[in-house]
Amino acid sequence: MRKGPKKFQPRRQEDPNRINERIRVPKVRLVGDGMEPQVLPTAEALKLAQEQDLDLVEISPNAEPPVCKIMDYKKFLYNQKKKQKELKAKQSKIVIKEIRFGPNTDDHDFNFKLAHAKKFLEEGSKVKAFVFFRGRTIVFKDRGEILLLRFAQELAELGTLEQMPKLEGKRMTIMLNPKKTK
Repeated sequence: MRKGPKKFQPRRQEDPNRINERIRVPKVRLVGDGMEPQVLPTAEALKLAQEQDLDLVEISPNAEPPVCKIMDYKKFLYNQKKKQKELKAKQSKIVIKEIRFGPNTDDHDFNFKLAHAKKFLEEGSKVKAFVFFRGRTIVFKDRGEILLLRFAQELAELGTLEQMPKLEGKRMTIMLNPKKTK
């Protein structure tokens, strides 16, 4: 006899705190808003929680005896998720924009790319500018360095130079950070 496929059963996410009947210690230290901390038998603490239509939640399981609090557990979880979401929203994401030059970049192209870099820095993005040396153009390293330093000097009022021009393989790179605006 052949069995059918197993049914998918989603794994229950285990609560980080033990609540109500899951607390299996003989005595607990009960703390709460507007009440003195007291050591009670677990059954009595559960009875107090049930009278108030709330949950008994184990806050500090490693303490002696474990610390419990009477609260609305679902509301507590909701508020925790809400706080985590707010913290995540406040984090700033750093965006790096790249601008590529050749060692023989002309003034018009330079000014065009400079305008883009100004826009990126005003938006609050980092700017990574680099000169790419192809083939034999590597002999013009000094031109590339001068170009990048001129670029950094033009953007001095909007951004600060993070690193001086550095040659890595066929690229010479600089990084510019946006200045903090008030």
